[in-house]
Amino acid sequence: MSQRRQPTPSYAQKCYTKLETAPFVLQAETTMSNNKILVVEDDADYREMIMLFLLRSGYEGVEAATGFEAVSQARVTRPNLILMDLDMPAMTGDQATARLKADPSTRNIPVIVTTAFSYGSLVDRAITAGADEIMHKPFALKLLRAAMQRHLSLDDQPPGIPMTPRDLQR
Repeated sequence: MSQRRQPTPSYAQKCYTKLETAPFVLQAETTMSNNKILVVEDDADYREMIMLFLLRSGYEGVEAATGFEAVSQARVTRPNLILMDLDMPAMTGDQATARLKADPSTRNIPVIVTTAFSYGSLVDRAITAGADEIMHKPFALKLLRAAMQRHLSLDDQPPGIPMTPRDLQR
């Protein structure tokens, strides 16, 4: 009788586990930011991890799994910031960014493109499409928070949510 091997957890699953057990100090719901962030990511585990990070950081998160959903969600929900994966099926992140930047109702929403590609035509196309910033995966959550804060109004920032130094390093 052969034993079944457990699958090795992905990087996103490991990060999600860290977030689930991280000693966050959450305050009352009144400390939530007025900022809504659209997370566009085709990897469900990674998207869920980022959504949890946003929630625990005091932001409201909205999800989209494809570029098409991103364009639709942005028009309907009017987020203050978009975190856009670059490599997605059907409509890539650079194509979705181009559509958002061409639409007068969404063109002023900052778009931070997240990608595992360090360079290449997709990254170049994202910049040409109007991405406000490029972040290369994997990145530390403290760097994501800093990038988000650069593009959001300082008046609408939630109070600092302490995390342990170890959590900030990953």
